[in-house]
Amino acid sequence: MSDRKHEDLPMPEDLPLVELSGVSKFYGNIKALEDISLTVHPGRITCVLGDNGAGKSTLIKIVSGLHQHDAGTFRIQGEETRLGSPREALDRGIATVYQDLAVVPLMPVWRNFFLGSEPTVGWGPLRRMDVRTMRRTTRSELLRMGIDLRDVDQPIGTLSGGERQSVAIARAVHFGAKVLVLDEPTAALGVKQSGVVLKYVAAARDAGLGVVLITHNPHHAHLVGDRFVLLKRGTMSGSYEKAELELDELVRQMAGGSELEELSHELRR
Repeated sequence: MSDRKHEDLPMPEDLPLVELSGVSKFYGNIKALEDISLTVHPGRITCVLGDNGAGKSTLIKIVSGLHQHDAGTFRIQGEETRLGSPREALDRGIATVYQDLAVVPLMPVWRNFFLGSEPTVGWGPLRRMDVRTMRRTTRSELLRMGIDLRDVDQPIGTLSGGERQSVAIARAVHFGAKVLVLDEPTAALGVKQSGVVLKYVAAARDAGLGVVLITHNPHHAHLVGDRFVLLKRGTMSGSYEKAELELDELVRQMAGGSELEELSHELRR
């Protein structure tokens, strides 16, 4: 992944950074995803909501280059593509932050920030990591995102879950991501730490990134989302702009809507 910072590339305002149209994925006879459409624009947050087994994980794997789609089209900045690996996705500006963050708990924050992309100084046998630059850059990039850590030398494992997620988001912004895919970033967090993460999700949006927020929490989605894509058993059950969907209706659809009403009727004596 390039270590240059995110820069706005000239493109038509209405051209999505990422566009999936009629995308399907099959594992043998099993339909994991069928006819899914999704667009990601700069400076907007698209929330993908669904219960367990809805197809959210499969969608992440396609967008992040881990798996290829079997039908439909996948475009990056208007160019139809089939990503061959997560590295290719990163090179095309798509960074994915998974729920189980790929960090080394005992290493300091600055070391994790540059993990796999360490700058070096010197030549030949005298070549070594540029620790001073990594410390300084980590501190300044976190501050630029509004993240004020006590000490970037502390082991990242000593940070709260929300702080670790925030570091991962800042890292993606620094290394030039145009699209940020977040896999259930608040799933294991309390109310306060979830608020911390959502604040930095909004900061990534304000930095011009297109954000895909995968979640099963309609309250978190409605706080920051610009568009909502609802998945159910591998298919789309709805796609709405924020102005089209009140929180109560989003909660109702996530809770099962008519199915829940039918169950309630059956349970009544």
